[in-house]
Amino acid sequence: MTDGNELRNLGEFGLIDRIAQRLPAGAGVALGIGDDAAAFAPAPGQLNLITTDMLVEGIHFDLSYSDPLSLGKKALSVNLSDIAAMGGKPRHYLLSLAIPPAITLDFLDNLISGMLSRAEQFGVHLIGGDTCSSSGPLVLNLTVLGEQSPDMLVRRSGARPGDQICVTGTVGDSALGLRLLRQGGRKGDAIARHLDPLPRVREGLALAEAAIPSSMIDLSDGLLADLGHILDLSAVGARIYSEELPLSDTFRKHFPLVTEEALSLALAGGEDYELLFTAPPEKIPQIFPLLEKMGTPVSVIGTITEENTRAVIGSDGKEISLDRKGYDHFSGRDKS
Repeated sequence: MTDGNELRNLGEFGLIDRIAQRLPAGAGVALGIGDDAAAFAPAPGQLNLITTDMLVEGIHFDLSYSDPLSLGKKALSVNLSDIAAMGGKPRHYLLSLAIPPAITLDFLDNLISGMLSRAEQFGVHLIGGDTCSSSGPLVLNLTVLGEQSPDMLVRRSGARPGDQICVTGTVGDSALGLRLLRQGGRKGDAIARHLDPLPRVREGLALAEAAIPSSMIDLSDGLLADLGHILDLSAVGARIYSEELPLSDTFRKHFPLVTEEALSLALAGGEDYELLFTAPPEKIPQIFPLLEKMGTPVSVIGTITEENTRAVIGSDGKEISLDRKGYDHFSGRDKS
């Protein structure tokens, strides 16, 4: 086991060299780590995509139950998910770390191992970044670069009245996993979904290449909050049918009855990193065989409406009122 002294002895540039020695050569990378800036060749006829996310200890993760390997995977996954939501192909990423004294070299080695494992899974390459010391929490900031042709890029603003609302996978598992972690749990499917989410990169790309979605977003702040971004930018409304929400066997085991508490987790819990997208009714039959090839379930959960309202409809046909709408970082609480 190493300690903080070993990291101090290694120094910033020693740490950067230590990371650089573990990196494979990236396709299209002319200059990687070692110069003042990285250089890479964009593919002809492609738009460059760029997204960034910051993960702060105590806000986005808790080191009392988040192991460094899973944290490294998740840090990259949440950025890859943004590229997936636009139907893009991720290519490269940058990593910046603010490291407090208590973080050991072993911890950082495992953090990077998790990140590189997830990067290899989706063919993306680390090409630069920055490191510094921190007197406060551990901070990870990642920037992912991707690409897609202009005619295949999927935006949030394309939903139209009559479009069907679809979602990959299941919802609510990550929020359930976080609740179980806070109650002392450390194992199980829901906990794994929270600590190590898998971005739907291949699914987003396949949907975009098939020209199916009219709009798309990834589920990070909660289904209702993220759907709200589509509705606002598309100037439309929506009706979500609670009976159609895809809930996992694990979720249903904890909530045999779909109570308001269960719906709140499923609709506003956040961090599922599934894809929520809209599509014209005539394209719906194409979706199921396309994603079935990848082993990815997909559900139709609602309809886009012309009226600029949003409603969750219960099994009795009546609207369900929910207090929680999603997470708001600046208010420090769920949206309501």
